[in-house]
Amino acid sequence: MKESDIWMIGDIQGCCDSFNALINHPEIAEDPNARFWLAGDLVNRGPQSLHTLRRLMTMDDKTVVLLGNHDLHLLAVAAGVRAPNKNDTLHEILTAPDAGDIIDWVRHRKLAHFEHDHLLVHAGVLPKWTVKKTLSLAHEVQEQLRSKQWQRAIHKMYGNEPVQWKEQHKGGKRLRVIVNALTRLRMCTDKGHMALSIKSSPTQRHEGLVPWFDVPGRATADTTVVFGHWSTLGLTIRPDLVCLDTGCVWGGHLTAVRLRDKKVVQVACHQSMDPLHTH
Repeated sequence: MKESDIWMIGDIQGCCDSFNALINHPEIAEDPNARFWLAGDLVNRGPQSLHTLRRLMTMDDKTVVLLGNHDLHLLAVAAGVRAPNKNDTLHEILTAPDAGDIIDWVRHRKLAHFEHDHLLVHAGVLPKWTVKKTLSLAHEVQEQLRSKQWQRAIHKMYGNEPVQWKEQHKGGKRLRVIVNALTRLRMCTDKGHMALSIKSSPTQRHEGLVPWFDVPGRATADTTVVFGHWSTLGLTIRPDLVCLDTGCVWGGHLTAVRLRDKKVVQVACHQSMDPLHTH
């Protein structure tokens, strides 16, 4: 019996109609037992953040769902740690009658997943981290987010320092490095120090910086790392990486890539904030 396919999908960001159109695409829907990996940023900016989470909550038996920076922002606003941003589309979630159940579901999602020699994260992996180390560190954060004191972890999570990993980091420093790498990382120095302010395409030259996946000697170079987060990078498929974020919420596409052969299926997004916006 043929094993069901796994489709890896990029940042939905509240574009639930596009997500439904994608998973119902004939290429994907022909396998009723297909599984889906979601690379995070499930919510925010798009118009259907609440619908997106409710849809995914019905699909728990066939999905692996990761947290992105926008999903962590939702938790931070729900915890009273951060104020909503003016462009947020989270109000419907926070005022829903089942908001408590939804927030509990979100905070129980993963920050990293490894299967079939593919490592799924939202943004990136620090060059010194092996697959085993990445999963272990992700688990540390997951345990805190799933605890009864999860708000305490959220309090410590925000900030751009430290920019490098040290095993002796503890408390908030340790938490911030892990979360920033897994959910915000794009560019690094050649020593693996994070440059979190850079959001532009890697084709724009930044002196002394390279994409995190091109840092020499990266410990995960022999593994295919799958991620979203970087819409200005766009769809990128190499033996050692797959970038899934094709800017759906910015007027681009929502993309699925089949794990076994890297076949690409895309749907246009008609729910964008601003078709002329690049992010």
